[in-house]
Amino acid sequence: MSGKFLVTGGAGYVGSVVAQHLIEAGEEVVVLDNLSTGFREGVPSGASFIEGDIRDAAKWLDSSFDAVLHFAAFSQVGESVVKPEKYWDNNVGGTMALLGAMREAGVRKLVFSSTAATYGEPKEVPIVESAPTRPTNPYGASKLAVDHMITGEAAAHGLGAVSLRYFNVAGAYGEQGERHDPESHLIPLVLQVAQGRRDAISVFGDDYPTADGTCVRDYIHVADLADAHLLALKAAQPGEHLICNLGNGNGFSVREVIETVRQVTGHPIPEVVAPRRGGDPAVLVASADTARERLGWNPSRADLAGIVADAWEFAQRRAG
Repeated sequence: MSGKFLVTGGAGYVGSVVAQHLIEAGEEVVVLDNLSTGFREGVPSGASFIEGDIRDAAKWLDSSFDAVLHFAAFSQVGESVVKPEKYWDNNVGGTMALLGAMREAGVRKLVFSSTAATYGEPKEVPIVESAPTRPTNPYGASKLAVDHMITGEAAAHGLGAVSLRYFNVAGAYGEQGERHDPESHLIPLVLQVAQGRRDAISVFGDDYPTADGTCVRDYIHVADLADAHLLALKAAQPGEHLICNLGNGNGFSVREVIETVRQVTGHPIPEVVAPRRGGDPAVLVASADTARERLGWNPSRADLAGIVADAWEFAQRRAG
């Protein structure tokens, strides 16, 4: 074993895939998750598991840990609008407690799961890290507040930190995949239609200024995302807070995703056009140049059909 890592939220979608990648790299992994949105069966075999809250991280965090990878956050945009206090309490308050526990234990390296929601509605795409941060909901605002908190921690206390701002994460990796309940992500929702678990997929607006009138999003395979976290651990430097966007740099429209699911699954996917959702930008695409330059990251699974096929295989396995 070359290192010992605490993965908060490691029973969730992205956290579990990153934990699996760490184990495959020969690292010692401890997953901390309160299972409020994660799943015990999502924790990779080979990882130690603690059912607990990040506010209590000081109970388990000590100097034997080399770094923390922090995924423990609520992430439903719609819920954050109606229950903002839940997001400030957990995402911000919980992270503040975690940073304090790291400081006390002398653990001076952090990789943080941030989000493209910190940018809000961009004026220019692809989005670069220097773009204005204007989140349009409490979820994005809570993640941005944590980024500011980490910047201060790095400057004042020598923390070496990397925040990774994801765009749309999709796909599956082995036994790990999306298990959200309720589900809000497009690809698994369309797959539910293919499985007969949903009658049709709703297309929220078909009059956007895009090629086919539907929103365009940047999809990144969850395994590519995990690779970036391991690279970020190596890139973290004492006293520096590095922020990197993660995406493929090209986008796919809602209708392109639906058509790709039809091709991959062989199922007809009925679609229903619904009104636009407030705050949905027409195009969200990342510039990942910083991640390429600073982390040496190059996504290798950018093909949408491949992403969908991995997600479909996972969905079928769960249904079986």
